[in-house]
Amino acid sequence: MNTTALPGPGAPRARQLAREVLGVFKLRIGVMIMITALVGLAVTPGPALSLLQWGVLAVSVFVSSASAGAFNQYVEFETDRLMARTRTRAFVTGALPHTPAWLLLIGALLAVSVAAAWLALNAVSALFVFLGAFFYAVVYTVWLKRRTWLNIVIGGLAGSFAVLAGAAAADPGLGALPLLLALVLFLWTPPHFWSLAIANHADYAAAGVPMLPVVVGEARAAQVVFLSTVALVAASILPVFFGAGPAYLAGALAGGLHFVRKAWLLARSPGRSTAMGAFFASLVQLSLLLVAASVDGALR
Repeated sequence: MNTTALPGPGAPRARQLAREVLGVFKLRIGVMIMITALVGLAVTPGPALSLLQWGVLAVSVFVSSASAGAFNQYVEFETDRLMARTRTRAFVTGALPHTPAWLLLIGALLAVSVAAAWLALNAVSALFVFLGAFFYAVVYTVWLKRRTWLNIVIGGLAGSFAVLAGAAAADPGLGALPLLLALVLFLWTPPHFWSLAIANHADYAAAGVPMLPVVVGEARAAQVVFLSTVALVAASILPVFFGAGPAYLAGALAGGLHFVRKAWLLARSPGRSTAMGAFFASLVQLSLLLVAASVDGALR
């Protein structure tokens, strides 16, 4: 007789609960933010960090980003009900209780991540870890998102601070390369997010969120995406004049030209299909840029 125990009915529920909890923390965004911090470290000359310090940098940036993502969902749950893209989130559906206990957990995670960066790295790196979460959670989510179409422009500093957190771990004085890479991240966020906002124009309009396509229309927003993409690619070439090598240049050009092409197609024919094409091209561009910067840093 087969005596292998079968999973009880509680096992699927436990897995579903785990997925709901992890979804609150926006872990995919956290992974990308963590990678940008590690790239910031890779391009910055300085004393070699121990394996423990590398791990603390990665985990502290990841956890602080996760805490900001959870705060965003906690604060936005009423608005999320109005958008098809977000109405299945756990706080909206009631899969997770919307209680103040979440704020205690979020605050504790942020405090631990900042303290760990301070103790294992230095105060400057810890400050940037904190600022990345603060700008996304408070400046973007609470202050700007419902007030101005510039919300994502200023809120985009969250990604820049991750680069600076990694760079400051090696050299708190910072240098031209990490500062330029932070500028690239700052310029990357608007065309990346505005492309998605064009694709989900109706959602943001229904929720009363003044994203750029809601304020100026899809056609004008698509033109702004194209122009901002050109500015982004131009800025991404600047590190070559401050020590970045051919590996970096190759990645910046390959990803940048791909993004420009997709943004041009969006400007010529605004719509959901071309907007999502530009959105995915922005991810390709950033991925190639980060890989190229890491390879270039290793070669130097």
